[in-house]
Amino acid sequence: MKAGDTLTFYTADISCGESTFKAEVLEKSGQDGVLIKFLCDADELGTYLQKYGSMPLPPYIKRDKPQKGLWSPYNDKEDYQTIYAKVEGAVAAPTAGLHFTDEVLAKLDKKGIERLFLTLHVGAGTFLPVKTDDTKDHKMHAEFGVISEETAHLINQAKAQGRRIIAVGTTSLRLLESAADDKGILHPFIGETNIFITPGYRFKMIDMMITNFHLPKSTLFMLVCAVAGIDTMKKAYAHAIDEKYRFYSYGDSSILKCVNKI
Repeated sequence: MKAGDTLTFYTADISCGESTFKAEVLEKSGQDGVLIKFLCDADELGTYLQKYGSMPLPPYIKRDKPQKGLWSPYNDKEDYQTIYAKVEGAVAAPTAGLHFTDEVLAKLDKKGIERLFLTLHVGAGTFLPVKTDDTKDHKMHAEFGVISEETAHLINQAKAQGRRIIAVGTTSLRLLESAADDKGILHPFIGETNIFITPGYRFKMIDMMITNFHLPKSTLFMLVCAVAGIDTMKKAYAHAIDEKYRFYSYGDSSILKCVNKI
């Protein structure tokens, strides 16, 4: 593809005739990929994506191509989604949240554990490997997030009362750290964040986090090393490998204590 090209999208059944879903290639970059402009009204895009698109899954989740009329054992549209998902926009599910069911949330309620929700649309850049020798040269792609004024107030209140702030997933953690000031006060947030957390970072908001086991040499593994310490995470991953834990999206979870706070 090159700038100026027009892309035409078809459904699996191309016998339906000429497609009206098209896009123009605006620019192409080796690092950032291809920027395209969909040739439709903004309020039509969701409908087109539902009709012409397929469920986006990380490349390590292998699925056979669907065959017309055959039953499939997979229901990724429902399964690869948190039960509290609300706002459309993420490229992938925040996988730490996949462990929560209605039953688990009910048990947390019974124990008096309060939960609050943020919005961060996970972007494709989250899954890109680090290809630079120096992490300072790695470019983190921006992701759009929202923290409401009420949510920020309640989290600050809980923190002032000495209650623990536990982030569910790297996604929530990154947004909390982006919206917090150097005094550990959380502010309402709406916009993009490209925060890149590596070992040595001092956390402003969280006391613990829940997360899956991540790919080696990834930005997410660097983040969990920043939370719990490199030696601790190396031991945890050695244990997970020895015990044959499942990694990645549908994998096993962990709860980590933050050891480096302001």
